Amino acid sequence: MQVPLLDLVPQYKALKSEFMKVMEEVCDSQRFILGGKVEEFEKAAAEYCQTPDSIGVTSGSDALIIALMEANIGAGDEVITSTFTFFATAGAIVRVGATPVFCDIDPVTFNIDVDKAAEKVTAKTKAIIPVHLFGQAADMDKVMALAEKHNLIVIEDACQAIGAEYKGKRVGSIGNFGCFSFFPSKNLGCFGDGGLVSVRCPERAKRLRMLRNHGQGGTYVHNMVGGNFRLDALQAAVLSVKLPYLDGWSEARQKNAAEYDKLFAEAGLAGKIVTPKAADYATRHIYNQYSILVKDGKRDALKAYLQEKSIGCAVYYPLCLHLQECFKALGGKAGDCPVAEAISQEILAIPIYPESTTEMREYVVNTIKEFFA
Repeated sequence: MQVPLLDLVPQYKALKSEFMKVMEEVCDSQRFILGGKVEEFEKAAAEYCQTPDSIGVTSGSDALIIALMEANIGAGDEVITSTFTFFATAGAIVRVGATPVFCDIDPVTFNIDVDKAAEKVTAKTKAIIPVHLFGQAADMDKVMALAEKHNLIVIEDACQAIGAEYKGKRVGSIGNFGCFSFFPSKNLGCFGDGGLVSVRCPERAKRLRMLRNHGQGGTYVHNMVGGNFRLDALQAAVLSVKLPYLDGWSEARQKNAAEYDKLFAEAGLAGKIVTPKAADYATRHIYNQYSILVKDGKRDALKAYLQEKSIGCAVYYPLCLHLQECFKALGGKAGDCPVAEAISQEILAIPIYPESTTEMREYVVNTIKEFFA
């Protein structure tokens, strides 16, 4: 049986006529940059994310950059974030001239350990970026309490977590900013790169709109130095088609995760495989990934075995950010973040996408059981 890690074709085929219709509308209008399609999506996305406003941008990476720019964070400033996340989280901090301060993670949720983050606050700390990893919310009560105590900006990296909830609140609606990615493999993905910044403050929203368009307050009138961070109309149109289906896809992922939990429990793999757990406060986990921990140093061997059996799998993430070559000057070393370092050697994502079948999941778990036997 062929079981890809992700297959976007079924989703595309099911909605193809809707995609073609809206893309034709954009082509007929010849309005490709900003315009009505972008505004329509921004309004729908803000409502979905339970925030007063949202600003469409070029990517999740640029969403993080533009949020940092709006908060006036730059040279001499420090920003605390997780060491166990996609590179863009830290890359954005460096791109604005600030210094990333890497923090260890919680061993159950894989999200930032806020108690450890509190130990890293200095006079230079200006912001914290909690990452809602794999579709599960970080501990935002603790994050917000820490931010209030030290007057920090909170930028939620929700690039993997649109629709996830913390105690009933949508991620991206709690901090000063929420940053989302619409990379094609995300739960809500466009036909290329795309992103979004959600905000509660009207003044911040106004400045973000200027910053994404070279800082223009009017035609050729530049109030600040911004950049070209505009979400284009074709991507906005595609996202507007997909957004009404997102809750159904998220529910399918939750169902698939529950099925995996049951199958693994029945397989008798306790001590060999640890399945992901949702924290009590993560009242809606949307499973961008279903990542197991493989014990006894057998992760890489299992990965190779699954691939031999035509089962897609991937490691998110094999090398913590504090150990990356490009951050060597920051002085990070092995042992600085022991939880994240250990998990990076055990973690393995297996197929969870909405259109995958029970038979596929049974094959995946039976193959893993076969490997250990």
